[in-house]
Amino acid sequence: MSQNAAWQHGGMRLTVLGCSGSVSGPDSPASGYLLTGPDMTPTVIDFGPGVLGALQRHQNPGDVDLFLTHLHADHCLDLPGLLVWRRYHPNPPSGKAVLYAPVDAPQRIGNASAEVGGECDDWSDVIDARVWSDGGEYEFGPGHRVLSRRMYHPPESYGLRITTASGKVLVYTGDTAMCPAVVELAQGADILLSEASWTHDPDNRPAGIHLSGTEAGQIATQAGVGELLLTHIPPWTAREDVIAEAKEQFSGPLRAVSPGEVIDID
Repeated sequence: MSQNAAWQHGGMRLTVLGCSGSVSGPDSPASGYLLTGPDMTPTVIDFGPGVLGALQRHQNPGDVDLFLTHLHADHCLDLPGLLVWRRYHPNPPSGKAVLYAPVDAPQRIGNASAEVGGECDDWSDVIDARVWSDGGEYEFGPGHRVLSRRMYHPPESYGLRITTASGKVLVYTGDTAMCPAVVELAQGADILLSEASWTHDPDNRPAGIHLSGTEAGQIATQAGVGELLLTHIPPWTAREDVIAEAKEQFSGPLRAVSPGEVIDID
């Protein structure tokens, strides 16, 4: 189905802005994903280092809303640059960007954006900040919905289940270790966009922080998803090893995403 045909039927497009895990990499920004569709405000999920530059190849940054899964630096620290764009661009956007995020986002991003150390930049002039809740559901376009679930990761962190107006489901794990909530969130998803930061070696990774390729494959199988897309692979982890692990656990279509890749959810 073509992009236009998919959109006419209530579909959505996901563009990978960045997919490097934990830090930006030599070939990719850190975490950032652009959602677009007919009659909806373009929405960026996560906004890590390098994402603002990548976004400019696809969309005017002044026209986007935002979902932040959590506030580790690799998922949010290009936001101070977006504040500059919205405030000082010669043709500034009208209105405010809507942002859903953990409860302390205004303070933590405000601290990073402040002119003076120890102060907090009040970003309420350009951002309408709203708060995720565990199990909360929100409409963000013509019939598109997002469900947030709390994940197993050190700061307040959420996975997102996005249902398009046409009924297709994209689940994004955000950052998480193995937990019942991520399997529940992924149940029956057409596409599971799953972090896979490590190979499955307990001596190679701290417990309770991230998924291995093995665990991403296990989640996809347990949840009965249609397609598994691996992301958040750090520069020090071999993509081939993570993919191979996932293939041992999940027999459906899978691959690791790349920056600039476009996926139609139709």
